[in-house]
Amino acid sequence: MPVLEKIAAYLEDLVAIRRDIHQHPELGFEEVRTSALVADALERYGVEVHRGIGRTGVVGIIRGAKGEGRSIGLRADMDALPMEEKTNLAYASKAPGRFHGCGHDGHTTILLGAARYLAETRNFAGSVVLIFQPAEEGLGGARAMIADGLFERFPCDEIYGFHNAPHDDPYKVGIKPGVAMAGADFFDIRIRAQGSHGAQPEESKDPIVAATALIQLLQTIVSRNISPMQPSVLSVTQIHSGSTYNVIPDQAVISGTVRFLDRDVNEKIRDRMRAIAKGVATSFDVQIDVEIRNVFDVLINTETLVEGFADAARDVVGAEMVSITSAPIMASEDFADMLFKVPGVYCTIGHSGDVPVHNPGFVLDDGILPVGASILARLIERRLASS
Repeated sequence: MPVLEKIAAYLEDLVAIRRDIHQHPELGFEEVRTSALVADALERYGVEVHRGIGRTGVVGIIRGAKGEGRSIGLRADMDALPMEEKTNLAYASKAPGRFHGCGHDGHTTILLGAARYLAETRNFAGSVVLIFQPAEEGLGGARAMIADGLFERFPCDEIYGFHNAPHDDPYKVGIKPGVAMAGADFFDIRIRAQGSHGAQPEESKDPIVAATALIQLLQTIVSRNISPMQPSVLSVTQIHSGSTYNVIPDQAVISGTVRFLDRDVNEKIRDRMRAIAKGVATSFDVQIDVEIRNVFDVLINTETLVEGFADAARDVVGAEMVSITSAPIMASEDFADMLFKVPGVYCTIGHSGDVPVHNPGFVLDDGILPVGASILARLIERRLASS
């Protein structure tokens, strides 16, 4: 079975929706226009709509025509990235410094396409919970919706999510059973020292020297404290200090991220970061404050549900285009938090774009829209075939 005929007929509308969202990107918890667009579209489709879940999230409910049954959640993210777009597309972002460089505009549109089909056909038993999530890009949108009573107000027996994949073959679906994506911490390390004239460094306690030493030592944590059989990453991605040529500043800030597939490994890395910072503080006679905050949990797909999702995908793209993969990736995704509450599966769907996500030149292939929507629709029709 290829793309569902009804959904194929929506293509022009789906492309228009996706490009509208693309032109008007909104950052996490600022998705006011986007969530209104989503809610209004769902209402036009005849879907029961609940607004303002987790601040700017939207939930839609579709009940099947085959009677009572289980409830399945489908989730898409809505937020853009704080970066400039450099695609030269006719429908490029109109908001300076904001860009759908991860394809969440496409994810939102795919779920709207599935919602429209399911609302028109209702060829299933039970109910579908459509979850349009804000603030996936490190701001905790999933946790905000959960804290706002998402699963108490809209119970789900299973939940499914997806992400576009420009690195994969067009429309190839990838699923990793079990541990599939890394958890993530963000960290900020503030060094408080003593500034001086740049010509009199002996009067300073130089935070830049301390910072550079600390950065080098942080890079030894994974290589010298964690087994190579336990994948993990520590990356320093920012360093901020100083304001002019002839002043040694009085502080410096180091920021970055830690990725891990095991919580015990994460705790070991955190402990070593604090211990090393304490030692550097003593060595350079400065004060160092370490703030580490968890932003993503490890994403774990429910192994018993993987094959059901794969079967739905095979109906649409063919058996040869569905890959059950064995290797997790070190990127992170806050759908993991929903999977800690409800069993489910997260997959990737390839497309013909060839620029990586989070790149200013990223372009989403609109051909993914009916493919993704059809997979989600078939998943519901398979999983909720009867009461």
